[in-house]
Amino acid sequence: MERWKGRVALVTGASVGIGAAVTRALVQQGMRVVGCARNVDKIEKLAAECQSAGYSGTLIPYKCDLSNEEEILSMFSAIKTLHKGVDVCINNAGLARNEPLLSGKTEGWRNMIDVNVLALSICTREAYKSMKERYVDDGHIININSMGGHRLVPSADEHFYCATKYAVTALTEGIRQELREEKTHIRATCISPGIVETEFAFRHHNSDPEKAAAVYESIKCLKAEDVASAVTFVLSAPPHVQIGDVQMRPVEQVS
Repeated sequence: MERWKGRVALVTGASVGIGAAVTRALVQQGMRVVGCARNVDKIEKLAAECQSAGYSGTLIPYKCDLSNEEEILSMFSAIKTLHKGVDVCINNAGLARNEPLLSGKTEGWRNMIDVNVLALSICTREAYKSMKERYVDDGHIININSMGGHRLVPSADEHFYCATKYAVTALTEGIRQELREEKTHIRATCISPGIVETEFAFRHHNSDPEKAAAVYESIKCLKAEDVASAVTFVLSAPPHVQIGDVQMRPVEQVS
């Protein structure tokens, strides 16, 4: 990770869970991290914690609604002005709505597409533009995917969410191929965790907290820090090594 010290990383959905853990890990490694979310209160608290811990990097909180393209573009413009640009883009933000295919509300489907697919694509495009205009040839785009992007969970609550994560799998490979066509050494990686103990299930099953709790009580789940370790592993790979997809899940997880 030595070569990333002082470089700029963008982490979306940085306020809680995996995003917060990744942000902390990168700041600890000496990176300048722009952490964005709709609510930056928790990111500001995390920034103070990182400073108190004496981490060599810095955390810059940024308020951004990723379902709004204008706010994303404004964020990249601010990063260019204040920090020159993005060297590493961690597309972590994602959400699930309890909207089955046969009875779900279009608004919920659209919300998942806006954040899980379109925001990821817009951030990737803008991050690549930032790298290209500064002749950065060793940048990295990391998409936090899900095992749900590789096999369908047998639950109607998850089907549309899984479809958006299958899209992330395809998008990551598409990004890799287009980067090769551009003759660049910028890399694209997909990290696909299984069940991670975060607030995710409680947001997904917000009307049934007992169901959410049961998700995490059934087995020993991954921790957000486990996924953060996967991110630093990927970034630490030698520049000539392309890690395409890291699939990780709890030992006890069946599928």
